[in-house]
Amino acid sequence: MIVVTGANGQLGRAVVEDLLRRVPAERVVASVRDVGKAAGLAERGVVVREGDFADPASLRRAFAGADQVLIVSADKLGDEALRLHRNAIEAARAVAVGRVLYTSHAGARVGSSFLPADQHAGTEADLADGGPAFTSLRHGFYAESCLHMIGDALRTGELQTPEDGPVAWTARADLAEADAAILAGEGRWDGITPPLTAGEAVTMAEVAAMASEAIGREVRHTVVTDEEWRDARIAGGTPAIYADMLLGTFRAARRGDFAVTDPALRTLLGRAPRTLGEVLAAAHP
Repeated sequence: MIVVTGANGQLGRAVVEDLLRRVPAERVVASVRDVGKAAGLAERGVVVREGDFADPASLRRAFAGADQVLIVSADKLGDEALRLHRNAIEAARAVAVGRVLYTSHAGARVGSSFLPADQHAGTEADLADGGPAFTSLRHGFYAESCLHMIGDALRTGELQTPEDGPVAWTARADLAEADAAILAGEGRWDGITPPLTAGEAVTMAEVAAMASEAIGREVRHTVVTDEEWRDARIAGGTPAIYADMLLGTFRAARRGDFAVTDPALRTLLGRAPRTLGEVLAAAHP
């Protein structure tokens, strides 16, 4: 039995959908906080269980009898994220799950200026500490995050960023498909996977050129200081904690944390992953 947490979320639901093309529905368990929102999955034969990272007892019930559990990382920051992930890992241990899979990040490292990458490294250390067997899925940076970052630029025609570095922006749908393939036994790693990325890493100047082509008008790229960029985000209503997190993306990128690409995702998919240009074109037909 395969349990997917966060199965009402974008990634979790996509993984479940891909799993249903590979294994019988009765082998799939959707762990969700709101069972009612997963009624459509239940109607298709998926087992739906309540599971909340903040409620360890609910996780033990959700994970009971599982051969594999996919822990989709929580959309939280700092110690809260680490605590929630530990709750899930400890629940998996308590009910003797055979293998835990975790959605990590290709740029994960202790001390990263991009806070989620530091958190992922912390959770990977927790996974390695005492079993069960684990696979940490080193997802490339979501291309959808890039679309969100450049949203204002598509309207104004100017993409202002701090100094950056290449990022291997990777389509969430491709990563969900790869996760499902691994869960279904079509690929397996013990421990940390290679970076699961698209085939190229691009700078923000290149992103601006791709965006220009996608929308049919010029999007200029200009570089501002870190402080100017952060202050502009806060002035626009972004809470300081999130402005700092986003600024950390650029600082980590110029260090090269997100520049590595690897053929592992292509191998899992049996085709080339979508490029950022393709994702942009699909979002702006």
